[in-house]
Amino acid sequence: MEKTPEQITVIDADGLILGRMATYVAKRLLNGEEIAIVNAEKAILSGRKSVKLADTKEFLKVGAPMRGPFHYRRPDRLVRRTVRGMLPRRKPKGKQAFKRLRVYVGIPDDLKGRSAETLSKAQGKKLTCPHSTVGELAREIGWNPEA
Repeated sequence: MEKTPEQITVIDADGLILGRMATYVAKRLLNGEEIAIVNAEKAILSGRKSVKLADTKEFLKVGAPMRGPFHYRRPDRLVRRTVRGMLPRRKPKGKQAFKRLRVYVGIPDDLKGRSAETLSKAQGKKLTCPHSTVGELAREIGWNPEA
């Protein structure tokens, strides 16, 4: 049963720490909410950018292109994969919860004008360590936003 756009919770990822946001989103998905995350490219990754980039590039070498594991380069797919890691995805409740998640780069037309909530516990304002955004990492590993 498809829910109407008014029943979908919209979360703005702008300025939110990716891991903390993903934990709250995963818990709410397991509780039955349908969630759309917008501005996925503006989520924050804590840590030095050079270290995160080196780890990601090393992980990209694992596997085979046809058999997997599949390495996504788009920010919305990276955020979706992060939330998936926090769900029991091999159990029926985890599969159903993952199907209730939508992640977007920017704000799609059907969600424009809707008030998007932000998670105060996942704010990155007080972050004192080096950090970068998911969009910056995605560009470094091969995402082309114009394509």
